[in-house]
Amino acid sequence: MTFLELGVSKDFNKGLREIGITVPTKIQEQAIPVLINNDVDFIGKAQTGTGKTAAFGIPLLSKIDINKNHIQALVLAPTRELGQQIAKQFFKFTKYTDRIFTESVYGGEKIERQISRLSRPTHIVVATPGRLIDLVDRKVVDISRIKTIVMDEADEMLSMGFKKDLTTILSKTTGYRNVWLFSATMPVSLNEIINTYVNKSAIRVSIDKSDAVNKGIDHQFVVGEESGKLDTLAYFLKTQKGSRGIIFTRTKVAGRTLSKQLNAKNYEVGLLEGEMTQKERDKVMRAFRNKTLQLLVSTDVAARGIDVANLAFVVHYQLPDQIEYYTHRSGRTARAGKTGLSLALVQKSEVKIIRDLEKQLGIRFSQIR
Repeated sequence: MTFLELGVSKDFNKGLREIGITVPTKIQEQAIPVLINNDVDFIGKAQTGTGKTAAFGIPLLSKIDINKNHIQALVLAPTRELGQQIAKQFFKFTKYTDRIFTESVYGGEKIERQISRLSRPTHIVVATPGRLIDLVDRKVVDISRIKTIVMDEADEMLSMGFKKDLTTILSKTTGYRNVWLFSATMPVSLNEIINTYVNKSAIRVSIDKSDAVNKGIDHQFVVGEESGKLDTLAYFLKTQKGSRGIIFTRTKVAGRTLSKQLNAKNYEVGLLEGEMTQKERDKVMRAFRNKTLQLLVSTDVAARGIDVANLAFVVHYQLPDQIEYYTHRSGRTARAGKTGLSLALVQKSEVKIIRDLEKQLGIRFSQIR
């Protein structure tokens, strides 16, 4: 299938081609024609890195009436990084179309600056839930006339404690509006929101785990003693010859220790962990995106909303607590049709967790000796 066959206009197609998006992914194939041609509620379950931004972005942008200067659509995202990235993608998608104005708002930036930007004509607001509620309470943002709410990475928003904010926003916009919900997993708490705020006849699309998780990712593991882990990692990094990747730890203490150890070995490494200020986090992400840093050491919580192109590998220095986290972690590589490597460093007692991951995610790991 091509994007034109899915019903995408020539102007949007030109914008997509220019940024290298030429072949639709599974979620794009199933979401775009439905959302462009119908006013429906939609629930899409697909892993991180499967092209969800274009899957909802192109239909959303197609539905904007540029002659109306009020806010017509809302996109909710768990982190400022993801929000900024969605707004940036929208800007690129619309390079050859009539001008559609998207504004991105989030915590961690002076609210006055965002209020000033919102005084200009705005068609779409991309927001983190907490900041949006602040702006609605100050009567700066009017969401009463929106036609569509998109919830991106909905499971992440709940795990970050945004449930109350989401229900507030959804209840303030009931009436004639469609909800498009995209999520990698469907926890019970998400079903509560779906049952209350999403139309019973919503179209549901679930991209098969094996389609989403396997694609382009080579899953490997190495068994060794805890004491030899750092040496194993250093050996692996040598084989990568300067390629870029993220190394995940389960705890912030392990993350801090590992980043110090890698710095001592002269690796250009940045650390992301939950207790950092937004300013520190932005500084690290800027350096990583600019390729000043080759490696990121990150905890699961700190990595939410990260999207960096062309990562060659992900290393699980410690296995995650939850199966979904493995999917979120490994989905950071092999994005947009590229290939990547996901390497887990485990002890003998953890091999059974690897076998569990294989069973539950429908993937195959190869053991490196």
